Amino acid sequence: MSKLEHKIIEEHRKWTERVQKEAEKQKESNLNAPFERRAFLKGLVATAALATVSKPSTASAIGNLTWENFFQKHYKRMTPKDKEKVFARIQKEIQKEFDVAVTISDPKPIPGVKFVYFLNLSVCNGNRKCVEACVKENNTTRGPNQIQYIKVIEMNRGTMNLEKGTRYYEGEVPKKDKYYLPVQCNQCDNPPCVKACPVKATWKEPDGLVVIDYDWCIGCRYCQVACPYEARHFNFTTPNVPKEEMNPNQSYLSNRIRPKGVMEKCTYCLHRTREGKNPACLEACPTGARKFGNILDPESEVSKILKTKHVFVLKEELNTIPQFFYYFD
Repeated sequence: MSKLEHKIIEEHRKWTERVQKEAEKQKESNLNAPFERRAFLKGLVATAALATVSKPSTASAIGNLTWENFFQKHYKRMTPKDKEKVFARIQKEIQKEFDVAVTISDPKPIPGVKFVYFLNLSVCNGNRKCVEACVKENNTTRGPNQIQYIKVIEMNRGTMNLEKGTRYYEGEVPKKDKYYLPVQCNQCDNPPCVKACPVKATWKEPDGLVVIDYDWCIGCRYCQVACPYEARHFNFTTPNVPKEEMNPNQSYLSNRIRPKGVMEKCTYCLHRTREGKNPACLEACPTGARKFGNILDPESEVSKILKTKHVFVLKEELNTIPQFFYYFD
């Protein structure tokens, strides 16, 4: 077993112990943690909020600040009744804004599951079907400002220098003497993006997924700067998703329509994976390069790959402990 494999297994053991220890105090810490979003925003947006919200019962929260979402509780503090009210409001707002009936869900982490992703670089041919599927599944904005959670980099064989690769390749693929390296959120066990957030709008869930409360995010972009994988994206404009292309099955922490001015990212399609399905990018891959599953299950395909292949992660030296692994046959 390689040093990297030993490190991965040891980190998983430490991660599990840490989660168990923190589970006992999590309720107390979540409820009493000093979420300073209101204080942080007070001097910045109080005047704007008063000017914007003349009719809080009818204003849209997709592109505007309202009293309802400004004073909404942090996701971790919301009771089931709070969530029911918030989800109903969001569904109503999307219906009004886009003329599409959507359902906002809130699937929870599955006990005993930690999701990881593996990608076989010997098989990936750079077709970008994963990118197309991700855009459709996650309701990312279209047009010139289209947000893509996955970038596929065309690399010269024999090198891992990302700086010399390009994501803007054209023509038929695969090209001679090239290989293709898809990059997306690594769902790090030591995520610098989470540490950088001044208002605790992003955190790591028990199943390994790093999520964002879009209604709590203030759009400061500190997390974007902190991420070494360029996996965080800022929503510069009012979402542009044609009604006929919108995915109506939406989750509060993943693929619902994001407001203008907030950060967003890949969540391994948690609205699918927490329901026992695969991520959309995996299902769209025509070459079988993508593998996804529960690393805590010794019989899972991903566990077997970890034990039998020489896997690696990007920028290992940064100690972010990525949960997105690569290997060659």
